[in-house]
Amino acid sequence: MHWHASGQASLSGDLLRLAGEADAAFVQLAGVWGAEAERHPSTLPAAVLRKTGYLRSFPHQATFAVGLDPDALSGFAGDPDQDPRPFLGPATEILTPAACYHLYPAHEAQTLAEPLYLTTVNTCYRRETVYVPLRRQWSFTMREIVCLGTAEETALFAQRTTEAVTRVFELAGLDVSWEHATDPFFEPEQNPAFLMQKLSPVKREATYGDLAISSVNLHHEHFGEAFGITRAGQDAHSACVAFGLERWLFAILDTHGDDPRSWPDLPALAAEVVAKWPSS
Repeated sequence: MHWHASGQASLSGDLLRLAGEADAAFVQLAGVWGAEAERHPSTLPAAVLRKTGYLRSFPHQATFAVGLDPDALSGFAGDPDQDPRPFLGPATEILTPAACYHLYPAHEAQTLAEPLYLTTVNTCYRRETVYVPLRRQWSFTMREIVCLGTAEETALFAQRTTEAVTRVFELAGLDVSWEHATDPFFEPEQNPAFLMQKLSPVKREATYGDLAISSVNLHHEHFGEAFGITRAGQDAHSACVAFGLERWLFAILDTHGDDPRSWPDLPALAAEVVAKWPSS
């Protein structure tokens, strides 16, 4: 691993292989639901994230993707060492903060005849005050499995997937516990969404020590209403299970050491869990 001062990590060799195996294990769990894989860009329109409420709740974590104003190129190119801010164009795109944010606008205005299961992976970006290799990074890899359906369908998805992920933890020898959590809202005491999470817990995190390496989130109708997605005549509910790949690497290295021969075979462990998955 090569660590960058900007808060980003480059992976190669055995560590990169382990990251690929971890993702392959999560894809196996998604396959039990028949989840359709989707691939999306590295940015989202700012207008979409305003629609979700992200920019109101998490402006401190957003990273805008901006280019130079075409009308200012000559002025900047004359002295490229100068402060580029006066030469920047409009900030209309934001680097992906969570992989699942792409899925809801991709299915905008759909009427679902049955629950919809999706999975996607993306490089995500969140600004932090402190960066720590594999634990807290500006850019990191997130795999998500998402269910859109009724309240009952999303609750069942969250429950069963949590049970499956917990079993993978156990087989991998990771000492992990599930805890209720809240998101890192900006000015939380003034945000109704934070108060709602406190009163009606909808987020659980799988924590390795003090580090959340996976999470399960019930969104209720939030995204269904925002993007006009319906199920059974009502705004669709949604739920997601998210995996931070770099944090999984940290947990495995911290538990099993840096000798690849001691690392668990995550795809094989996931296959064992899938083989015993509930049939109804």
